[in-house]
Order: sequence, then C-alpha cells, then structure tokens
Amino acid sequence: MRRVLAIFALSSYFSLCFAGDLEQRIAALLENRSPAFGTVGIHVADAATGAPLYAWNEDRLLLPASNLKLFTFALALERLGPDYRFSTRVLLEPSGDLVLAGSGDPSLSGRVYPYKKDTPSGPPLDPIEDLAAQIVKRGIRRIDGDVVGDDRWYPWVPYPPSWSVDDTERDYGAPVSALSLDDNTVAITIQPGARPGEHASMSMSPPVEFLTIDHRVVTGPRGVSPANSPAITNGPAIRLRHVPGSRQWIVTGSIPAGNPPVTEFLPVDDPAAFAAAALYDALVRRGVAIRGRPVARHRAPGVEYVAPVGDEVASRQSPALAELLRVAEKVSQNLHAELILREVGRVRRQDGTHDGTTEAGLDEMSVLLKALERDGRVAGAHIDDGARIDDGSGLGRNTLVTPRLITRLLIREYASKDRDVWISLLPAGGEDGTLEHRLCCISEGRGIRAKTGTLSRAIALSGYAGSKTSGTLAFSILVNDFSAPSAEVRAWVDRIALALLE
Repeated sequence: MRRVLAIFALSSYFSLCFAGDLEQRIAALLENRSPAFGTVGIHVADAATGAPLYAWNEDRLLLPASNLKLFTFALALERLGPDYRFSTRVLLEPSGDLVLAGSGDPSLSGRVYPYKKDTPSGPPLDPIEDLAAQIVKRGIRRIDGDVVGDDRWYPWVPYPPSWSVDDTERDYGAPVSALSLDDNTVAITIQPGARPGEHASMSMSPPVEFLTIDHRVVTGPRGVSPANSPAITNGPAIRLRHVPGSRQWIVTGSIPAGNPPVTEFLPVDDPAAFAAAALYDALVRRGVAIRGRPVARHRAPGVEYVAPVGDEVASRQSPALAELLRVAEKVSQNLHAELILREVGRVRRQDGTHDGTTEAGLDEMSVLLKALERDGRVAGAHIDDGARIDDGSGLGRNTLVTPRLITRLLIREYASKDRDVWISLLPAGGEDGTLEHRLCCISEGRGIRAKTGTLSRAIALSGYAGSKTSGTLAFSILVNDFSAPSAEVRAWVDRIALALLE
C-alpha cells in the first residue's frame, strides 16, 4: 500500500510540474500574440482522467467551424456503429420506370476506400458504371419509362438553414441529397491556348450533360517572374458566376500561355437528377433503349416516406461507416458530414415525416450534448449548456460551442470501446489529411492527431497530443473574429499544439 501511495504521489507531482510548465508555455504564446488575433479559447485536459491542465476562455461560446464534425462523427459511431453500411438499389417498377433509389451513401464516387494518403481517386462514375453493368447483365435491353433518381430517403431540403447563399455556390456547400454522386460537383479544367488571345480549352468531369457552361476564358500573356521572386505577375484569373434559377454557369477571365491547367469545382443544383442523367447515359452507351428521360423524384418536408416498389435489378453497398468517416474527417468533407447526420436522424427518429431530416439528427445530437453535461458534472467540471448546433459539418455560421465541451467529447470518445477507430479518423500532424503540411513529430505513437477548422472568421484545432511527460492530452483551440491573416493565426495555433508535446 505504501508503494502504491508513493507511486500515486510521484505521478501527481509530475502532473503538477507539467501543468505549471504548460501554463507558462501557453501563457507566453498568448501574451505575445497580436491583438488582431481576436477572441481565443483554449482547454487542455488529461485524455484518460479528464483532469484539467490548462484553460483560457474555456467556457466562452465560439464558432468551431469544421471542429463540429467531431460531434457529428462521434454521434454516428455511437448511434450507428463502425460497421454500418448504406445500400443503393436500382428497381424496375411496374410502370416501366427504372428507379435509382438513394440511401444517403456518400461513397458514390471515385474515392478510394479505405483511406490511403496520396492515393488518387478513380473514375468518378465507377459506381454508376457498375450499376449499369449489373442491369444489362440481368438481360434488360429496353426501358419503357423514365430513369428516375429517387432521393426520398431524406426529405428534399438541400441546405441547412444557417448556410449562406455564397456557400451554396461553392463545391464545399454542395446540396445535400439522399442520392449523391461524386460529392454533387462537376469539375471543369481550363487549359490555355498556344498563344495569347486564343480561346482557352475546357473539359468536364464527370462528363455528364447536366450543367450548361458558358465558357469565355481567354489565353493571356505568358507569366513573368520578377527577378529574385517566384511569384508570377499575371497568374490565372478565373471567375465563376451562377445564373440564378438555372443550371447555367458563366466562366470568364484569363489564363496565361504556358500555365498549367486550372481546375474549378461547381456544385450541381439537383443531385438526384444528376445521378439519373449519369445512369441514363451509362445505359444508352451499353445499347439499352430508353423511351423516357432522366428525372428526379423528391419528398417534400412533412411527407411520409414511401419506398419504391419493383424488381431489384442492381445494387451497391457502401464501405463500412468507419471507412466513410475516416475519409470525411481526413479531408473535412462537408456533404458527407451532413448525410451522416441525416442518417442518424433517420435510424433513430423513425416517425414517418421527421425521419431523415437535419432536425432529427440534431435531436439525437442534443442527447449526446446532455450526456456530455452529465459526464462533466461527474468529473467536477462545468459544461456550458448554451451550446448551439445547427448543422452537421460546421459550415453554418450560427453554431457555437465551448472549448471545454469539445475536450469533454474527446475524453468521452477516448474512453469508448471504439477508441482506436475514433483516433484513426483524425488527421495526423505532418502526415496526412488536412494536417499533412502542418505540425510534425509523428513517431512512436506520439504527436498530434486533430481536426482542423477554417471559416472566414474562425480557425480551430482540436484533438489529442502525445505529451512526452504526461501521456495523451485532449485539447481544443478556437480562434474567432480575427483580422490578422489566416496563415498567421493558423501558425500560432500550431505553436500552441506543439507546446503540448513537451
């Protein structure tokens, strides 16, 4: 017993020493920061015990940006389990319509699963090509009705309420649909002509006739680098403008002669119709005669889901949820987070009209937040109950959480049965995902594994740090309302995270 008490006392002594050193290191970074860094909130705790080690504005409600995905993905692991899968089916209805029925699967793309760093994506329409091949293999050579993209699995509400209009016209704000293909975007690649003044060339991927592109980009003068400077004085200047109420995009600007091709991503307005058009094209290329056309079938909010009925002629199953989450977390994919939140709501809140909505997912999220409050009270900590969550990805500007709430979530997941899966989802500092070119020191299991977050007025980093002296730490760093350049704020946040490794 005396030996156990001695070991405990020694451990407590080192923890107190580390806490003192840590406080001094972070305090120095806080004191030396620019006033233009805005509002900062920091909380650090022992991941295993929950013991607090450092706090600064830890109960201040702040915008978490993509750190919100930590909550969404923790909820999914707890409510759906790491082995959960989505199934996409193709049904031939008695009416003659061929129905591509979505189920919220975010993996209908050329993305490679399981996640591997630097592995290029395959052809974006591979899942559609596979379904088309199955249909033809079933002996179907004629379709007497339409090719229907059916996304009624979730009600058709393509954008969470707190997203801005500007977000919805960018690839990171693509609309949310239960039938999503290639992240609901089209990539256009622009290549300069041989000489200035020539019209630039453009290609599209996936090559589905859906968006109308009014392409007006011209070739500009060859780029010139000033002496002793790598900067090009006249680089590409591409401007994208969506014509409201249409599928037309006007692409203008210039690209210098000799410049490498430039790729831009455009969101599609109706993912279910987009997927139907892709399947229609794949079938026609295989010689299938189709009397109808590609169309979408949606479910209005408040309407009960009615499943399509017919002969199943093709199907596809997604990778396991853990693999889907790993990709979404590593690259911070907003659409995937929104789909997964809605699927949690569909599975856990089956009431006919409310299921599959963002609100149903957020109802489940509120249960998780209450559990975090209980965990905090048991640990002797105060958890602010003013947290507000409006979406699943963190793109919304109304979501507010505290740094302490985030570390409480990290502590909870560190103690869960899925801890190894959970930690594997996070980008590794200096190694992969959104941290590939940030932080360092991944060796012998030590280093930083954390989720990044970036919005116009918010930068965040939350996760785990392998301290050389105190084991694994859970931490959250949120910076809001800064006027300094984002790169400076991000570098300062990284210095704080690296200080936790000592």
